[in-house]
This record gives sequence, structure tokens and C-alpha cells, in this order.
Amino acid sequence: MTSRKQLLRRHESLCAAGLPTRRATIAATSPDAGHTRRVGRPAAQSGTAGLTPAELERYSRHILLPQVGIAGQQKLSGSGALVIGAGGLGSAALAYLAAAGVGRLGIVDGDRVELSNLNRQVIHASAAVGRPKAESARAFVEALNPACEVEVVGRRLTGETVRAAVRGWDVVLDCTDNFPTRFIVSDACWLEKVPLVTAAVQGFEGQLMTVLPGGGSPCYRCLVPEPPADRYVASCGEAGVLGPAVGVLGTLQAVEAVKVLLGIGYGFERRLFVYDALKGRLRVLDRVADPACGLCGSRPWITDVVEYRVTCCPGGVCGPDGCCTPVEAAPKPKRQPARKRGRKGR
Repeated sequence: MTSRKQLLRRHESLCAAGLPTRRATIAATSPDAGHTRRVGRPAAQSGTAGLTPAELERYSRHILLPQVGIAGQQKLSGSGALVIGAGGLGSAALAYLAAAGVGRLGIVDGDRVELSNLNRQVIHASAAVGRPKAESARAFVEALNPACEVEVVGRRLTGETVRAAVRGWDVVLDCTDNFPTRFIVSDACWLEKVPLVTAAVQGFEGQLMTVLPGGGSPCYRCLVPEPPADRYVASCGEAGVLGPAVGVLGTLQAVEAVKVLLGIGYGFERRLFVYDALKGRLRVLDRVADPACGLCGSRPWITDVVEYRVTCCPGGVCGPDGCCTPVEAAPKPKRQPARKRGRKGR
């Protein structure tokens, strides 16, 4: 009998030799969940053109996978992923995207490395404290995989810049830690028709989902129509966060991004992944599109990015209910009527 190890060695030798193998793309439906299954397999490969001998060795464990193969690895090398936020989520995502051989990586972050970041933002070294996170992340990626082309944006995105920032990328990973940025990124990706993988972690708990514009996927606003009031949202600095839990969600973002780029497997475009590290529990919940959604509903009224401001930030605008308020809809301060003075005040 032929052992599994022998079969793997034979498959590796066939791939390395560039011999064509049968590939097919199969669309099936999951009988238990009712979700579309993308069992993607790259088209027939005619050789190893585009991959050097060193790359064939580096990515050999990917190439062994029938869902990836040489053609899939070449596809990753020709793809681009934009990671917004080089913190805890972004650290894990960037490390695995670079290691996976994604050819072009974008890094967006306007903050600097702080000592309190290092328990979860593992791509930044102690010596990087005080350095811009985007530049520190670039140095890590280039050291890990010199073949990756890295583009850096060392400032925060705004409603005016976000659409141009996400345009042209094959997938965007939202690794930010605040609702205003999540909303402008999700709006921009939907309007620009760019796949989005978004995650968030607080304490011991995290969530993840994928949004595929135009593919029947509910948008981010179908789950969270508007940002919650600031008083109900605690930051990592206020509530704390378990470092390894952030790494789990960031790694899953990289997994989902690679699946999007290759077009394989079951995705989370119609589901929500929920992880509770303290209870050791994983849940997958169905997501449904909201017909009344302002972005993706039957009669959408959001035709451009809606920018929100955090009321607790300097210069923030407080809405009637104390929550984030769109910049364009921010209430103007009322002018106090001039007080009439009597003769004694003259």
C-alpha cells in the first residue's frame, strides 16, 4: 500500500515539475447551514512560471494543498491586501499575509508604538516604542518576506480619503479599534465594491465577519446600523484586552482574506463568528440583509461615506442622544441672545 507520506511526496514532485493536474471549481451548498460553499481549485497549471526555486520551497506546504497548488500561490503573489490598523489585529494579520506570499500589502496607521501596545501588537519590538506603527510594521514585513511590496499610509483615514485608499485593492482588512473608522471603511468598501474582512476584540471576546459587495452578502450596517453611544463603548485602555485573543481574531482575518483572494472554502459573508476565550466557546451566527438598510437595502439612501466623530475626542461633536454624530449632520451651536444691560451696567 502507498502511504500518505509517499502520496504527499509524489504530489509535491508533480507540482515542482510543473506537470498539469486536474483542477475544477465546484459550487455546492452546505446542507446544514444553507450557505454557499466555494470549493475553489485553481485552473490547470502549465508550469512554475512566476515562482522561483526559493519561492517553490518557501510555499511548498501551500502548494501541497489541492485547493491552492502552484496556480493559487501565483494568484496570491499577484494579489494585494490593505490592512487598516497595525495594532493587535493588524499584527497577526500582516504576519500571516506576508508569510502566505501575498505580493502587495498596504499598511494604514497614524499612531506611534506605545509600551502598553506590546502585550498584543507582536510585530512591534521594544526598541520600536515611539516609532510610527506603519513604519515599524513595514520593517517587520520586509524582514519576514522581502518579496512583499509594502505601501504605507502613516495617517488616519477620513471620510474624504478613505474611498481612494481602499480603491484598487483585492481585499481590505479592517483591524481598527473604533467605530468611526469602522464605519467609513465599511461604507467605502461597499461603495467601491472591495471585499472586506472586519474583526473586533474587547476583553476576552471577539467577532469577525466578511462582507462581499454585490455577492448577496449583508453589509456591516445590516448588523450595526449606527455607531453606539460613546458611553456604552469602552476602549482597550478602559476595559482591557487579552493579547492572545486579539491574535486569534487577527489570524482568522488573514485566513479569511486568503480564502477571498483564492475564492475557496466557506466564508463568513453571511455569518458572524463569535469567540469567547474565557469560556472557551465558539459560535457562528447567521447574518441577514436588512431590506431597510441605508447602504445595501432595497432603497439605499447612503450614496457616499458617512463620517462620524467620537464625542469624547477633542473637537468632537455631541449629538442629541450623546452618541457619535455625522459631521455633515452635526448640530450647530446656538448663539446666546445678547443680554440687555440696564443703566447701572453702562
